[in-house]
Amino acid sequence: MKNPKLLLLRKLPLLRLMCSLALVGLVAAVPQLHAAGDDDFDSYAIKITATWFYSNPSGTLQSATGGGLIDLKKDIGFSSYSTFAGKIDWKFTRKNHLYFVATPFTTSRQTVLSRTITFQGQTFAAGLATQSELKANLYAAGYQYDILRRRRGHLGIAVQIDTYDSRASFNAAAQITGDGVRHLSASASRLVPIPVLGPEVRFYLTNSPRLYVQGDVYGMYFFGYGNFLSSVGQLGLRITKHLNVDAGYQLGSRLNANNSSSRNRFGLSLTQTGAIVGIEVPFGGAGQ
Repeated sequence: MKNPKLLLLRKLPLLRLMCSLALVGLVAAVPQLHAAGDDDFDSYAIKITATWFYSNPSGTLQSATGGGLIDLKKDIGFSSYSTFAGKIDWKFTRKNHLYFVATPFTTSRQTVLSRTITFQGQTFAAGLATQSELKANLYAAGYQYDILRRRRGHLGIAVQIDTYDSRASFNAAAQITGDGVRHLSASASRLVPIPVLGPEVRFYLTNSPRLYVQGDVYGMYFFGYGNFLSSVGQLGLRITKHLNVDAGYQLGSRLNANNSSSRNRFGLSLTQTGAIVGIEVPFGGAGQ
């Protein structure tokens, strides 16, 4: 049986092309949103979205007290993995939304270190078999206002609070002459709250609710604390009035949270890119 990860990797150029076409469609769509229409194609009161994400993580860790950067790929061998995201969107008026998003990120790896690393005051020597784990679960609550909303789509501006529940840990057993086996352990955790904002857009490619493109760009920069930037493009298909399917590409989700010795905060730089596939289940609204 063929390796499903290899099959997916072979399809990534196609997914990137789909994402690029979706973004081109979005750019072309915005001028069309001025046209008046009847009932919105994406009319709903509640919409639940579930998305599968094949993430390719990269980035670095740094102790609260400083020191060298620990590379997630080169030093501890983190690789691609599957995860998911969930979103509940309450559109309480035609142009106003409240929503909640959750995305788990937990990955671990056992590897033999190729160089000596130090984290939270503990030194792990080169050649030591080390179990490492990184958690950065995202929880976000937001508000969106659709500055343009017409029959064939909308252009909205969203403001949300991203909160990353982050924890990094390293564990190893080192042979110490005369004392038997000495276990080495180091861990740190922090909450990373970052308010972000940006545009979100959906446009139906024909005068029907069958086929659409959508995307968003969110970001924010804070001097001395960190920054965040993400961008997604998708192509969607309506199956029934209560089910849409979509696919696309996470062009980049990058979190930078600087370390701070005074607050005992470890530093985290995490970038995720990869293919996404999801479903939408809308309820209520005109025509539902």
